[in-house]
Amino acid sequence: MRASSWTISDDVNRRSCLGESRLGAPSNPSNDLHKRPHTVTDPVLVPGLAGIPAAKSSISFIDGTAGILAYRGHRIEVLAEHSNYEETCFLILEGRLPTAAELETFRGDLAARRGIEPAVVQTLSSLPKTGHPMNGLQVGLATLAMTQPKVDVKDPASVREAVLRLIAATPTLIATLERLRRGDDYLPPTEGSNTAEAFLYMLNGEAPSAIAERTLDCCFVLHAEHTMNASTFAARVVGSTESGPYTVASSAVGALYGPLHGGANERVLQALESIGGCEQVAEWYAAKRESGGKVMGFGHRVYKTKDPRAHTLQRLAGELFDAHGSTPIYDTALELEKAVVADLGGRGIHPNVDFFSGIVYQKLGIPTDAFTPIFALARMVGWLAHYEEQHQDNRLFRPAQIYSGVHDATWVPIDERG
Repeated sequence: MRASSWTISDDVNRRSCLGESRLGAPSNPSNDLHKRPHTVTDPVLVPGLAGIPAAKSSISFIDGTAGILAYRGHRIEVLAEHSNYEETCFLILEGRLPTAAELETFRGDLAARRGIEPAVVQTLSSLPKTGHPMNGLQVGLATLAMTQPKVDVKDPASVREAVLRLIAATPTLIATLERLRRGDDYLPPTEGSNTAEAFLYMLNGEAPSAIAERTLDCCFVLHAEHTMNASTFAARVVGSTESGPYTVASSAVGALYGPLHGGANERVLQALESIGGCEQVAEWYAAKRESGGKVMGFGHRVYKTKDPRAHTLQRLAGELFDAHGSTPIYDTALELEKAVVADLGGRGIHPNVDFFSGIVYQKLGIPTDAFTPIFALARMVGWLAHYEEQHQDNRLFRPAQIYSGVHDATWVPIDERG
């Protein structure tokens, strides 16, 4: 077997090393740039800024070796077991857990801001039904911004109002996009419901079961924040220009839409469907191993052990399927996990959160191409907490570059160019 070319990947967090390239590398020795002597002060290129700190933050913490993820010092497994999405949002935004009264007020604040204006619904209804909902979400966020008062980015109260509006209304935008493209009307959220309950109701037109609501609520908690990833960095960069929260949210959604960041759980589900059943796992996996192909949903760029979020989601998936019946996809996933962990678990290759989240979303009746928008729904609070933190001591991001082009090029008239 060609083990040297074998990779396990979630296609988002590929394991990589820091790359370095010094200014003046002899890619074109004829250029004047490359004739000058190198010095110890030459800048060093780190592709993708891998491992380079871009900010100080107190919002979340990861220890990939120990398998730790914490929001404001609280371990993710504790939050998933004892907390809920609204309480987690308060924690991420405020830096502390709320009292019972504060949590009740916060829930009410979100519920009061969850509905969307007729102009937003009208805009969403005009979009092509075949478009991807991530594009639709960006349209919805821009339209939502145009229905709201202008945000004064220098006024924390004005910013916080927009932050609450975005956290509350994003689930409504996503559910409405899905309803409209399948021919259903906009369904306003029910009063007093939490985020997971409201989303499932608006999506499916009926109250969800307790286990479905709790499972989705926990998924939101698990995806709410994850330090300085690509979309969070995009939010910080755009926020540093003193652009407002709605534009920041849209930019983060754009970064998340890229296949190297969001959408891994979509591809996990597609891979599981391609296997053809749990009895085909051994043969499928052996062929992947031999060809050096990728097995989606395993391994992580940060975690060198099992993703701590995957532990919780796997347990919740088991409870969900026990309550509502198993599916061939779920059985296939369990069999594939056994095969991969038996083969590569000793090398730190384990399922990540994307391996189970897509299976759970499918069981909840959520279309595959809505998986990444749901990721955005959950992560909205993390993006906006970073936006607020950025403005505590803001400085415009203005990185340098290492120029690798020619100098003193000769102008040739157009009629003389061959």
